[in-house]
Amino acid sequence: LISFFSPLFSPSPCSLVQAALTQQPPEIKAKVGDTVRITCSGGSSNYYGWFQQKVPGSGPVTVIYKDNQRPSGIPSRFSGSASGSTATLTITGVQAEDEAVYFCGNWDSSSVFGAGTTLILEDLPQVAPTVHLFAPSTEEMESKGKATLVCLMENFYPGKVTVEWVADGSAITTGVETSQPQRQSNSNQFMASSYLSLDATKWQSYNSVSCKVRHGAGNVEKTLNRSECY
Repeated sequence: LISFFSPLFSPSPCSLVQAALTQQPPEIKAKVGDTVRITCSGGSSNYYGWFQQKVPGSGPVTVIYKDNQRPSGIPSRFSGSASGSTATLTITGVQAEDEAVYFCGNWDSSSVFGAGTTLILEDLPQVAPTVHLFAPSTEEMESKGKATLVCLMENFYPGKVTVEWVADGSAITTGVETSQPQRQSNSNQFMASSYLSLDATKWQSYNSVSCKVRHGAGNVEKTLNRSECY
């Protein structure tokens, strides 16, 4: 694939927030097999390009360049066209892996973009997260007097989870930090992590700590029995 940061097109890291083109619609909800179209207007360059971003913060991938050219490796269901100052991206027969945010841009300018169109697939099956719970490291406890437990959630869809930490049957709300779900690379599924930070002495006073994850496809609970950790 030709990446967004290819020699053909090298925008600055902040380019995607510099919206100067009119892109419609801001959101599309579709089912697998549907055909969707996104339009972009207001460009002053000779050509438009279209870019796909599956994971926020990652480098988007070029799906169309110079109005209607498709890079090697991009499926033929992606096509582009332009008429006057308006360009259109068409995805014929949307697939699950196409769920992403799509941006239009002036192909010969690194700082002019549309605001983005989020493509959401409505009929994808819900998948419950796979959950891993990791004990604090002995190095952290010995050197810092702290104990950090990590609850890793992956391979779930849609990207919405609720996390609860429980120690010896009582909920813990302090020292908890949970990330926003992020889309996994080359997948329509999500991952997230939650951290529980304790004083080492507090961790050592517990018999067990659990990470309870609630998701639309099913709830998952993982428990660490402290006596079995080391």
